[in-house]
Amino acid sequence: MKHICISVILLFSVLTMSSKSHSQDAISAPAGPYLGQKPPGLIPEVFAPGIVSSEHHEWGPGFSPDMKEFYFSRRNNKSGKDSHFVLKYENNRWHASEVEPGVGASISPDGKTMFFKNQYSERTDEGWSEFKSLGSAFEDFDIMRLTTSSKGTYVFDEYPKEGDFVLRYSRLINGKREAPKLLSKEINTGKQNVHPFIAPDESYILWDSTRDNGYGGSDIYVSFRQEDGSWGAAINLGDKINTSVSERGGYVTPDGKYFFFFAPDSKGKGDVFWVSAHVIETLRPK
Repeated sequence: MKHICISVILLFSVLTMSSKSHSQDAISAPAGPYLGQKPPGLIPEVFAPGIVSSEHHEWGPGFSPDMKEFYFSRRNNKSGKDSHFVLKYENNRWHASEVEPGVGASISPDGKTMFFKNQYSERTDEGWSEFKSLGSAFEDFDIMRLTTSSKGTYVFDEYPKEGDFVLRYSRLINGKREAPKLLSKEINTGKQNVHPFIAPDESYILWDSTRDNGYGGSDIYVSFRQEDGSWGAAINLGDKINTSVSERGGYVTPDGKYFFFFAPDSKGKGDVFWVSAHVIETLRPK
């Protein structure tokens, strides 16, 4: 799968897609981890303003397991065009490239496999292979986001033609992939359950859901694995994360330190936010 390299001048116009007031320096990510950004505390902050978050709509943030690649997508609010990017850390600098849709959408904890809808791609010496089908058991699902644990358990959503949005899972049992099953009612409650993220150790699942007791729009919830292997009650992440707009796409960085999500507003603008992952641990039942 080819990465489409773009020059500094083109990178300026594509990544910012904004007025002449932006300089080339504004889109050059500083050296260092997390695109050179100062880490947040327990209050969410916009991630990489002027580099990732802009006056347009950004979504789908994600680091590779080695933390040397950062993927995200952007919709230009004027043209309606979607673009997809990766920033790679090489030679003590972040280098940006445009990538094909789906690249970086969801990467396995070992960094070897990437998932997009009901397909997967494998890491090669040249980058990523072409997408392949996950198999006949997944072909009937219009999957928006599929995430996997270190044990190979899939958790995914779907965009149904009718009915409610639900989450399903599929485990590896003795090396064989089981048919997808619905997650429990603790998770599949409300009208919309989408954008799941399962922790690599399977200790919790994050997802966003539209429920009557939410703060407005969709909120992000967490369910913790119980001692008997079942999933606990859905816990709203609270008003520090969820607001009257829709918070979506909760995700924890591979190093376990930061929680990312994105939130669009009523005008079509959407930013990427990050916050200490400790906000999740504070909700874990004692």
